[in-house]
Amino acid sequence: MNPPTLPHQASAPDEGGTPTPTPEDRRHVVKRRWITAIIILLLIGVPAGYLAISTQQSRESGRDKAAKVGASEVRPGWPSKVQRSIYEVPIPAKAWKVGFLETNNWRTSRLFTAFAVTPADLDAFLVSVGTSRDALVAGDVTISPHDSEVAGWSWSPRALWYGTTLEQADPRPSRDITVDLTDPEHPRVYVVSTTTP
Repeated sequence: MNPPTLPHQASAPDEGGTPTPTPEDRRHVVKRRWITAIIILLLIGVPAGYLAISTQQSRESGRDKAAKVGASEVRPGWPSKVQRSIYEVPIPAKAWKVGFLETNNWRTSRLFTAFAVTPADLDAFLVSVGTSRDALVAGDVTISPHDSEVAGWSWSPRALWYGTTLEQADPRPSRDITVDLTDPEHPRVYVVSTTTP
């Protein structure tokens, strides 16, 4: 009686079953190595390149933020709508030579703004903050020497300065307003708005 045979049984190597592999020719070896190198480059090089670019962008963003936070003088540009709203400094839409600086510490936050306006826009600005030209005191620079130094502002004795201070109960801001009316057709406005959280 013959022993039972298993289905799909592999034949012994010496019976001529699976052929022995032939050595790879040089062309296939080079091709395989190139493909391996490209795969490694894609798996390692591309993410590493992305990481390097991302790191550089993060550094530049950090420098920009540090420059804004560490700014020590008013710089050209408009404060955001949120800043203008919080500090209650409604700069007229047609103002020019606009500059600002925001400073914050645990006690107070300040927004320094400067801008040039037409006489009509000066009047509209003063009304919008709750005052008028009649409230401006001739020869009065209402911005303190400390705030002037922080903002980088100096007050020429030859200029015609007018000023007023608008006090409000916390948490609403108090505002020191000084106006240069040396050229009455092109007044320049300086505001320091201070809030105490």
